[in-house]
Amino acid sequence: MKRFAALYQQLDQTTRTSEKVEALRRYFAEAPPRDAAWGLMCLSGKRLLRTISIKVLRASAVDVSGVPGWLLGECYDAVGDLSETLALLLPAPGHDPDIPLHRVFEELIVPMGQSQAADAAALLRRAWDLLPRDQLFVFHKLISGTFRVGVARGLVVRALAEAAGLEPDTVAHRLSGPFEPTEAAYRAMMSARTLQDDLGHPYPFCLAHQLEVDPRTLGEAHDWLAEWKWDGIRAQLIRRGGKTFLWSRGEGVIGGQFPEIARMGDSLPDGTVVDGEVLAWHITPAGEKPLPFHRLQTRLGRKNLQPSLFDQTIVVFMAFDQIEHERRDLRSTAFEERRALLERTVQTLRAAPNSQGDNASDGDAPIRASPLVSHATWDDLAAARAAAAESRESEGLMLKHRRSVYHVGRQRGNAATGDAGWWKWKVDPYTIDAVLVYAHPGSGRRAGLFTDYTFAVWDRGELVPFAKAYSGLTDEEIIKVDAYIRRHTLDRRGPVRFVKPELVFEIAFQEIHPSTRHRSGVAVRFPRIARWRTDKAAADADHLATLNKLIALDDSSVPIKKKPRLARAQRDFPRPPPRPEQA
Repeated sequence: MKRFAALYQQLDQTTRTSEKVEALRRYFAEAPPRDAAWGLMCLSGKRLLRTISIKVLRASAVDVSGVPGWLLGECYDAVGDLSETLALLLPAPGHDPDIPLHRVFEELIVPMGQSQAADAAALLRRAWDLLPRDQLFVFHKLISGTFRVGVARGLVVRALAEAAGLEPDTVAHRLSGPFEPTEAAYRAMMSARTLQDDLGHPYPFCLAHQLEVDPRTLGEAHDWLAEWKWDGIRAQLIRRGGKTFLWSRGEGVIGGQFPEIARMGDSLPDGTVVDGEVLAWHITPAGEKPLPFHRLQTRLGRKNLQPSLFDQTIVVFMAFDQIEHERRDLRSTAFEERRALLERTVQTLRAAPNSQGDNASDGDAPIRASPLVSHATWDDLAAARAAAAESRESEGLMLKHRRSVYHVGRQRGNAATGDAGWWKWKVDPYTIDAVLVYAHPGSGRRAGLFTDYTFAVWDRGELVPFAKAYSGLTDEEIIKVDAYIRRHTLDRRGPVRFVKPELVFEIAFQEIHPSTRHRSGVAVRFPRIARWRTDKAAADADHLATLNKLIALDDSSVPIKKKPRLARAQRDFPRPPPRPEQA
């Protein structure tokens, strides 16, 4: 644990890429494999779940430190990071043992996540008796699910490749699949085994950059293939060794949630990997179209799917690339060649008999090739993007250079080969003017500043909260808003400030749909601050009726017939104040 805590400090204290890679390389080369396995899991971005509730963590800290709960809260507000606050308040142990990282996980953290509150608290106190203050800080990050360190996944890949003497692409491919933090798995990760041994592993996903300039700067339009940008779950469908795997970009196996796609994947030729998007789909005699992303959420996170869910939401796998054929890696092949092969693969798949012995028609095949957008000029593509903005059936366009290879992660292509990469030309988001009503302090670099905001719109003379956002303002604007919040706090509930409703901001978001979980009756996706509307007063902000008009009136939007069920925080928090002129 001492070695891992020291690595965390080294990574946190430098911004130089070379120093971070060297620190990581040294750790992977010197740490015992059993410890390095757990370290790799933490550093490579594998999701670390919270293993103990914040309530138990705070209560235990009050008991052990003797610090009253209110003072602990004040300290947290000042420090801005709970892990650091607890590490500073708790008494240091009388000795400084070097407990191996694997023991910390296997004897403390993992059992803590499997225990009831009382047993978890006992394990927590045992850790506090053993670990010194510098290790406690990292330990708290691990058990609270807040472990973050300024290291991109690519740097971990580089360091691991240097330590193992492997090609970075090989390491990136292995990290894209399942990884168990065991000594055997770590030794296999560092071994010289071939791609043929990685049966169920997906490839690292190729990602696109956001296009924020005139697309004409990319060159001639005929050098680019265009597709619709879908709003679903990015995934790779893999058929190897007589088995089918459906992997999401979040590195989870989701074939159980979408068995109709996995079943049709069984008909793919062995040694095939296709990249695409899982979409909720709407099929009627009049036509078909994609449904909003939230319709997929009825299946996500469920271990046991009820048959009724399959009737409620039809799903398809919209494939847009083929990156493996007959167990041959195609990622370095030009995109237009991969795309042509994909269309032949999907066509063959459609001709294969389904479970009823019939051929899969266009209307019922869950695996399809994403249609290309026909164009001759950039003006043609601009018109297609405008149509997407009007219908909201896609998020815009994907632009892929004909000679582009399948990169690892987000890259801008290779000028030497004429590969200009992948770009996403998204439609403009929805925007609405809203009033700042609540503020919460930030953490980490933003500790000590109020940077997390709740925004509201008008409804029958009241301000109704509808979204939270914390990104979009400049550092200078954050300081100004923070000063306003401190001067105009009307009420306080723990760390949350109830702010005088005067500041108006333009809030942008990608999707909106009805919700019974929010007081406003609506939920938005990816809200962020577009700009500070210093030219508007609170009375000029938008109304809830405006949000309701943005909700598409189709089969995907079921009217809310029951009274919205408010979350506890919304029930307990006071209502926003009346209009400023009535205050």
